[in-house]
Amino acid sequence: MARLRRPEYGRGAVWLLTGVYFLVPLACAVAFSIGIGGPRQGIGFDAYTGIFGADGFADSLALTLKLATATIALVLGLLVPALVTVRLAAPRLRTLVEIVCLLPLVVPAVALVAGISAVLRWGPDHFAGTPLFGALVALQNPEFPFVLVLAYALMALPLAYRTLDSGLTAIDLRVLVEAARACGASWPRTLFHVVLPNLRGALLNTAFLTLALVLGEYTVAAVLGYQPFAVWIVALSGSHAQMSVAVSMVGLLGTWVLLLVIAAAGRARRPKESQ
Repeated sequence: MARLRRPEYGRGAVWLLTGVYFLVPLACAVAFSIGIGGPRQGIGFDAYTGIFGADGFADSLALTLKLATATIALVLGLLVPALVTVRLAAPRLRTLVEIVCLLPLVVPAVALVAGISAVLRWGPDHFAGTPLFGALVALQNPEFPFVLVLAYALMALPLAYRTLDSGLTAIDLRVLVEAARACGASWPRTLFHVVLPNLRGALLNTAFLTLALVLGEYTVAAVLGYQPFAVWIVALSGSHAQMSVAVSMVGLLGTWVLLLVIAAAGRARRPKESQ
């Protein structure tokens, strides 16, 4: 009996260490944000109640959500047709596509943004008077810096590729496509009405991972001089340290809520699929 109880103690110890590792920093952050332990500070929730009225909150959050939406659309619009085409028409290129998609893992964000900055400085001098000059200016529009969308899409490629590749591996893509084509469906109808519904979970997970990456990305945006949500939080910490921690906690809670919503959306489809 003693031997049977050892794994239970082991699991308990692992859960305890994991809980301490994750929960203690969060508890300390919440305690700091409400003033517990601070010298000459009263306990209160002013840092949380003042978030929505803080200067730059709405603008930075709106910019981040727009960037996230565009990044998700770009990643899915590029990867889904590419991976489906490779699996159906050119399976020998799967290794090459995998290497290309995973390449951003070995390129640090600082090196990536250094290259982008060099191109943005070099381009206007060499393309002045050409349509490319206008395109380079449009990429850096402060209202919607599309250059950040390109950078975020590149950084999200490894996560998106793994998620979508797992989703495609879990279904018999060739049989589904051949059956739809045999029934007279066009290629767009096959993609949108047959392939994509079967990739519902993978698409939702890809969208969530990309959203989480955009919400937390700091280096590229800060070096290029833009102020999405993560950069605004760091800037806020200089004058309102408690509020910046409170915003981080609210953002973390929102991310978890999104994760639960996506997980629930993925499970809600299963009973109908089994009928």
